[in-house]
Amino acid sequence: MQLGTRKILDKAFSGLGVFSILLMTGALLAILAPIFMRGSTAFVFKGTVEYRRLTLERFQRGNVEEIEGQIARAAAARKPVYDLIAAFDAELDTMPRKDRTPFKKPFIEVKKVLKELLGPDPSGPTPVLIRQQYGETRWLGVEDKLHELLYKSEWDYSNPDAMGVKVFIPRVEDFEGTALEPLFTYVPDHIDQIMLPQWTFYWQFLTDTSMDAHFFGGIWPEVLGTLYLTLGAMIFAVPMGVIAAIYLCEYAREGITIRMIRTCISTLAGVPSIVFGLFGLAFFINTVHVSSSKSVLAGSLTLALLILPTIIRASEEAIRAVPHTYKEAALSLGSGRWHTVMTVILPAALPGILTGIVISMGRAAGETAPIIFTAAVSMGKPLTLLQTFSQPTPALPWNIYNLCTEHEAVEQIRHVQYGMVLTLVGLVLLLNVAAIVLRARIARKLRG
Repeated sequence: MQLGTRKILDKAFSGLGVFSILLMTGALLAILAPIFMRGSTAFVFKGTVEYRRLTLERFQRGNVEEIEGQIARAAAARKPVYDLIAAFDAELDTMPRKDRTPFKKPFIEVKKVLKELLGPDPSGPTPVLIRQQYGETRWLGVEDKLHELLYKSEWDYSNPDAMGVKVFIPRVEDFEGTALEPLFTYVPDHIDQIMLPQWTFYWQFLTDTSMDAHFFGGIWPEVLGTLYLTLGAMIFAVPMGVIAAIYLCEYAREGITIRMIRTCISTLAGVPSIVFGLFGLAFFINTVHVSSSKSVLAGSLTLALLILPTIIRASEEAIRAVPHTYKEAALSLGSGRWHTVMTVILPAALPGILTGIVISMGRAAGETAPIIFTAAVSMGKPLTLLQTFSQPTPALPWNIYNLCTEHEAVEQIRHVQYGMVLTLVGLVLLLNVAAIVLRARIARKLRG
């Protein structure tokens, strides 16, 4: 090959490599940026006086005198709203029935939106559900409810050649000339006094338990459950994987049986995770009966089987990468095979083994399918260590999927979903960083 052609190819491959790195960086930013931006709203947001009242009453946090003063100020700002509602109710009673009918449905919609925005009428009965006992706790929700109060949505099908277009019509048009008309001016003009928004840092999102199906509270049961499942899987998988790799590399004689075992290990590494979940249900729960139903123990054993092939193959490669002269030197000094493996080969291969463990740990923390059948539930309390042997647990991967697809109020708790995703990504990164630091320290000690 001519020198000029070689230089051109070198530059082409270098450019391709730089392009690949930039493409990967762009893909990561495109994926992670929305997660960090929207996930941060679970921790930092504008909280209303309703949020501070809920925090005081349900979690006993905050300055009692200050919050009660804010509640009183908000109540004073809301009084004209309730007065206008009462005045329109009285006006309806004086109208003939035929004149009253057009206002019935729009008035019900207005009262419904106001109830969701401000909470129930203080003079009325207390609702049973917690979500109905308070108004909007977040400013973003206030903006949505305010728009819903001021405008009603309809679909315009006037163009036969196009699909329907959603249009917004001012609600005030339905109440022109009535006692309720000033409401649609008063509320937007005084919304700050009515809701008293303040920037809030809610770090307890990680340590509080959820309330009312994740409408309020935090995700501590899900975080703890994920840690239990991940660490439990590593406890079972790491010793078995490393021992299996040592046997295959140092003790097993090459033959058709060992080749078949290696083929099976490689095949298991590519089996869909849902298959491991079904196997865990059939074997660990229905056959071996490690627990009477779903449990953290059954889920950890299933996840251990899922990541076992990765640990075995990574450990094998790390052991094979140890220079053969290390083994020869140890044996020539009279060391036995097991002593050589434990004191020479395994310490030298440990950084590579930890790499496989790091990869496996991240996969175990993020898997959903294996724990659906063996360990995960939608709601639950934080488990003690002893309860993990017999009780199921909420877990971040499963609850993220569950909240996004099956929750009755998906849009209202969108911040919880993204907060869970951000927490899971952060948890995996934290576990990986801890393992990488440990691997670096071990490698430094080996280099002397």
